[in-house]
Amino acid sequence: MTETRVAIEREADIVAARQAGRALAAANGFSSTDQTLIATAISEVARNIVVYAQKGEVVVSAVEDAGRVGIQVVARDAGPGIDNVDLAMRDGFSTKNSLGLGLPGARRLMDDFELASEPGLGTTITMKKWRR
Repeated sequence: MTETRVAIEREADIVAARQAGRALAAANGFSSTDQTLIATAISEVARNIVVYAQKGEVVVSAVEDAGRVGIQVVARDAGPGIDNVDLAMRDGFSTKNSLGLGLPGARRLMDDFELASEPGLGTTITMKKWRR
């Protein structure tokens, strides 16, 4: 399994994580449109790490399931966690005066999306995009 880990602490790391996701998607035969969707979803979750947790990591890997080829993105941090996941997943909700489109947007861009968060312990987001 091909896997790339990117430590996330500042804006430049968001770009590195995006590039890693795009490159892995290209190497696994994803269309340029899907490469962009994956990179955009990575940007959203990596930016949340920088803004809310200050540091974490994004792990991008190629996955297979029942003959399907996909890209899995795991974004994790040991930040403050999310008090109300349902609220955080609503369009327009933000605790930092942003547009509040990051998490719900990432969920829409990817095929599978799981968010696990515990206040005071951090957040882990696992997303997958399957090749068409």
